[in-house]
Amino acid sequence: MNKVNLIGFLGGDAEVHTANNRSFTTLSLATKSSYKDKKTGQYVSHTEWHRCVVFGKLSEFAKSLTKGAHVQVEGELRSREYASKKTDTKQRIWEVRVDSILKLNRAEKSAPEDREHEEVSVEEAAV
Repeated sequence: MNKVNLIGFLGGDAEVHTANNRSFTTLSLATKSSYKDKKTGQYVSHTEWHRCVVFGKLSEFAKSLTKGAHVQVEGELRSREYASKKTDTKQRIWEVRVDSILKLNRAEKSAPEDREHEEVSVEEAAV
């Protein structure tokens, strides 16, 4: 079974591309892991960047995602080769072909002045 489940933050706004008369959206997703170094006792963190490719109707939703969005993506790991114009060689890259996206951002807290119903003190209610 080839299934990838990642939770992370977008490193940039979603980008829409067209190739072979087919539109798709790409996402740059950062995941972070950490461990405690046994020798120094310090925590060491590592960020991994994942190229995520979204096709079809889900691509319409994906293109609305912006830098910093906290998302969970599921899909399958795919590799492909392309001819590099810079080095004039074939390059292999790995991508996540996304089947589902879940936006994990929390709702922003409202400021006190935004509240519709303020509590009324006992003195104000008696007037």
